[in-house]
Amino acid sequence: MSKTGTKIPNFFKPHRLGFHLLLAFAIVLVIFIICSIFLKIYTRHGDEIEMPNFIGQQSETLIKEQPNDFIIVVTDQTYDCSQPAGSVIKQNPLPKEHVKKGRKVYLTVSSAVPPKIKMPPLIDVSMRQAEIMLSALGLKMGSPIYKQSPFENLVLEQLYKGRAIAAGTEISMGETVILVVGKDMSYSSEYATQKE
Repeated sequence: MSKTGTKIPNFFKPHRLGFHLLLAFAIVLVIFIICSIFLKIYTRHGDEIEMPNFIGQQSETLIKEQPNDFIIVVTDQTYDCSQPAGSVIKQNPLPKEHVKKGRKVYLTVSSAVPPKIKMPPLIDVSMRQAEIMLSALGLKMGSPIYKQSPFENLVLEQLYKGRAIAAGTEISMGETVILVVGKDMSYSSEYATQKE
């Protein structure tokens, strides 16, 4: 007969439920530890660096030099007359964000070619409203030409490069449009005559 000290408690005997539960728990714990270690290595946990600011730099130079820690990808082009062609306007991730090495950086760069837009209908619109409409489309308003008319500050004609331009005609963004605007000059003439 075995001594009492050497007896295995009934709960932990191989054919008991408790033994199987303890074994399952141990296996799950070992798998969890292995997975945690693997994920830390695979995702390079804690190996983060600060994202530099590429805005304003030339995209061609960045692509040629290709910084060691990042992969540069140009995803979009947009026209911005205030920026040199090819310069970076936006980046994702943003500057100073903490990211992992080898991260792709998506850039939006300034296009060299302005997009074509349709000339809006400005005739019979107030000069102020016409200016807002031009600005919203990325067009510039030149110095207006005033013409005798009973309709004060109303657009009578729209000119592009010295010629009348019809609504719907395609022109490049950033171009200048001249407006011929109505002005009641009779009051000014009467006032000048009275002064004489």
